Amino acid sequence: MAVAHGSADPRAAAAIGDLVPLVAARAAARGLSLPELRVAYLGHAAPSLPQVMRTFGPDARVTVLPLLLTAAYHSKTDIPRVLARAGAGMRITYGDPLGPDPRLLRALERRLPEVALENPAEVGVVLAAAGSSDPAANATIARLAAQWQAGTGWFAVRPAYASPAAAGGTAGPTPAQAVTELRKAGARRVVVASYLLAPGLFADRIRDASLAAGAAAVSPALGATPEVADVVLDRYQAAGTRRRAAA
Repeated sequence: MAVAHGSADPRAAAAIGDLVPLVAARAAARGLSLPELRVAYLGHAAPSLPQVMRTFGPDARVTVLPLLLTAAYHSKTDIPRVLARAGAGMRITYGDPLGPDPRLLRALERRLPEVALENPAEVGVVLAAAGSSDPAANATIARLAAQWQAGTGWFAVRPAYASPAAAGGTAGPTPAQAVTELRKAGARRVVVASYLLAPGLFADRIRDASLAAGAAAVSPALGATPEVADVVLDRYQAAGTRRRAAA
């Protein structure tokens, strides 16, 4: 079972819905046997995590994968707390979040428009994440930005955070602030990479504010990309390895 954040925006559920068959196809290409992948949402969309848990038998063995890009409050607290209540008696294996993973950076690069690849030394990139009240999660985004910059020839890569719980405070700037800072620092063009799994409120907020601040382009959310599907499969296999080791 995969657990996504959830959004009232139907585009978010559609993106997750597109990811499920892609994961199955990538599994088949690897020759992997993958059980039915059911999707639950933490909020703002149905089915909820408790609702999906009730579709399993009381003695079921369930692998739960958080479709989240950082290890923050939702993955550390929310999901385990619900599983403890709704999964009583079940044999549950809990997987790791999708990020960080270098393949997600490759997916981000493919999502960027061509303007980001023209004279990269003149291009500043904003790595725009949702952000979190968890400082460790925001620090992960900052390290990811530094890693991305080290492997490219861009002018600079700056982390930014869309959530009011993170942006503008000690975590770092908002996407619009990061765009402004890069332009002032000398970047001829600034593009924004949306480090989000699905479209919705944060994706729209990042796009609108960044373009208003002078960004040349803003990439869409990651969505159903081969890299994301491969990371999901690897998290599933790693969870299975831990389960067998514990047994």
